[in-house]
Amino acid sequence: MKTETLIEREVLSSPIEGDVITLAEVKDEAFSSGALGKGAAVVPVEGKLYAPASGTITTMFPTGHAVGITTDDGAEILIHVGMDTVQLNGKHFTTHVKQGDRVTKGQLLTEFDIAEIVAAGYDITTPVIITNSDKYLDILVIDDKTVKVGERLITLVI
Repeated sequence: MKTETLIEREVLSSPIEGDVITLAEVKDEAFSSGALGKGAAVVPVEGKLYAPASGTITTMFPTGHAVGITTDDGAEILIHVGMDTVQLNGKHFTTHVKQGDRVTKGQLLTEFDIAEIVAAGYDITTPVIITNSDKYLDILVIDDKTVKVGERLITLVI
């Protein structure tokens, strides 16, 4: 009798187009240390942030720089546009969803002006963190150096 082990996976699409880097490369210790969870980061080339999976907006910062999503499969995702961008107090950000909204994979969440944010002296690197990382056996990030919106970025192994 052959016994097979069933491994479940949840695939998270990239919420943003750009260059993929490891969290260790992020210039903010809260992210690079893994203290907030595992994941990846994207240096965006377009100022649009989309839902990486279908779920519910659990947190939408009033400044528009960060959003929390709980996917239908239970992953808790924090997407943080830029480093220290909370200090912009919402300037250069336009949000399209609010806390409690149901979103579908690929839905536009936030728009932001990359040129203005960079001109103001901010690093635009955008971490995508799984804040409940301890729930998963493994969190796999693509090896590709660039990613388009909707392409696989992270695979969660349950």
